Amino acid sequence: MLPPQPAALDRLCLSPVPLVPEIRLHLAVDSIVWWARMEAEAHSRVPVPYWASAWAGGQAIARYVLDHPETADGRHALDLAAGSGLAGIAAGMAGAVSVTANDTDPYAVAAALLNGRANGVTVTGSEHDLLDGDGGSADLVLAGDVFYDAELADRMLPFLRRAARRGATVLIGDPGRDHLPSGQLIRVAGYDTAGAFTFSDAQLRHVEVYRLAA
Repeated sequence: MLPPQPAALDRLCLSPVPLVPEIRLHLAVDSIVWWARMEAEAHSRVPVPYWASAWAGGQAIARYVLDHPETADGRHALDLAAGSGLAGIAAGMAGAVSVTANDTDPYAVAAALLNGRANGVTVTGSEHDLLDGDGGSADLVLAGDVFYDAELADRMLPFLRRAARRGATVLIGDPGRDHLPSGQLIRVAGYDTAGAFTFSDAQLRHVEVYRLAA
């Protein structure tokens, strides 16, 4: 796969996020069309551009963190499966001393760094698969939309548990997808979101934020 090309990212539209208008992201008007364009330019298959949309769980976490800045103030934030980097950017705006956007898609990491700069937040990128560890020094772990797939969920939940057990605050944003372990989570906020989402989240009307207990 070709490395991310800044010129391609620059052709996205810098837009306010519906649920979090304080933040602007480089987003695609139509992610499916954008995906086809990326593959045509790369002359090969590229990962689904999840980073080109502001997904439900990320929007909810970002809204919660901005409304409760004490959650992030003075913390080292890890935005896991970061996509656009929205949740981590919100943490930075709320006073986090460091923000790491982690995603195994290099295009997502490039987009998160670009979005961070657009919002005056310094973001460090990480493309490593972290799920066999516990999040290292991060004491705030933000996990938006990470339970959409059974295989990913089977690895994600043990990682988040390990992070919580070593003392990190773990926040999960999700609209109630099939693989969400809702019985193990503490709900901290909910948002009505009609019209706030694009791509496969367009039909959603509500999203929740949860904390994972240690």
